[in-house]
Amino acid sequence: MSSPAVSRPLSGAAFAVLLLIALMMGANHVAARLAFNHGVDVTTAVAFRSGVTALAVALLVAVQRVPLRFTPRHRFALPAIGALIGVQSICLYSAVARLPVALALLAFNSYPLWTALWARLVYRHRPDPRMLRAMPVMLLGLALALDVLGASSGLGAAAHWGQIGAGVGFALTAAAVFGLALVVTQHEAADVDGRVRTASTMGQVGLLALAGVAWQGGLHLPDAPAGWAGLMALTFLYGTAFTIMFTVLPRLGVVGNSAIMNVEPVFALVLAWALLGQAIAPMQVAGGLLVVATVIWLGLGRR
Repeated sequence: MSSPAVSRPLSGAAFAVLLLIALMMGANHVAARLAFNHGVDVTTAVAFRSGVTALAVALLVAVQRVPLRFTPRHRFALPAIGALIGVQSICLYSAVARLPVALALLAFNSYPLWTALWARLVYRHRPDPRMLRAMPVMLLGLALALDVLGASSGLGAAAHWGQIGAGVGFALTAAAVFGLALVVTQHEAADVDGRVRTASTMGQVGLLALAGVAWQGGLHLPDAPAGWAGLMALTFLYGTAFTIMFTVLPRLGVVGNSAIMNVEPVFALVLAWALLGQAIAPMQVAGGLLVVATVIWLGLGRR
C-alpha cells in the first residue's frame, strides 16, 4: 500500500485519473454487494480480488524491472502489513455484506482517527493539531450518517443497532486495522517501492483468503448470473484501479494516493442507489458528506 501524498499541484489529467480510481473503488464495493447477494461469501471475494491484483502488480514489477531489496526490518514488516491488510479486507467486505455500501465505506473512512491513535500508542507521536480539530467533526458526521439514535429509520436506537451493529463493528474494525497498517508501513516499510509493497501485500492477502476458503470447505461461487457479474466486476475494478495507480499517476506527478480519492463513498452512494436500490435518509447523506469533506480537508493539509 502507498501512503497519501502529492508531489505538486494536481493537473487536470491527474485530477480526472484520481476521480476515476475513486469511482472504480466505490464501484468495486457495490459489485461486491451484488456478488454477496447471489451466493458469494467474503473469503471467496477477497481471494479472487487480491489474487488477480497481486498477479497484475507483480507483472508490472517484472516488466518495469523494479529492484527487489529487503532489509531484515522489511522481512518482518511486510508479513505484518500483509496480515493486517488481510484482516482489513475481510472486515470491510463483511461490513459491505451487512450494511448499505455507502455507510460501510463511511464508517471505514474513520481510519485517519485510528492512524493518529496508533501513531501515538506505538511510536509516541503527538497528534497533528488538524487531526484534533477534525475528530469531533468527523465523529458528528459519522453519528449522523449511521443514524445512531434510529430517528431516520423510525425503529428507535435499540432496533436500529440490532440491524446495523454487526456491520458497523466490522467497518470500524477494518478502519482500526487499516490505520495500524498505515502506521507500520510509514515507519517500517516506507522505503520499499510501492509496487513491490502492494504485490507482496496483495499476494499475502490472497493466500490468507485461500486458507479461509479451504477452512470453510471450498469456494462459495455465485448461484446466479448477477452474482458472476458482481464477482468479475469487483475483481476487474479493484485490480485495474491499483494498476492505474502505479502506472499512470507517477507520470502525472502524483505519488501514491490523494485526498480527492476519499470521495469514494459518494460514488458508492450513487451507484448503490442506482444499481442496488439502496437509499439512505437526507440527514444520513448530510452526515456522510461531512465525513468525506473532513477526510479530504485532512488529506489536503498534508500537501
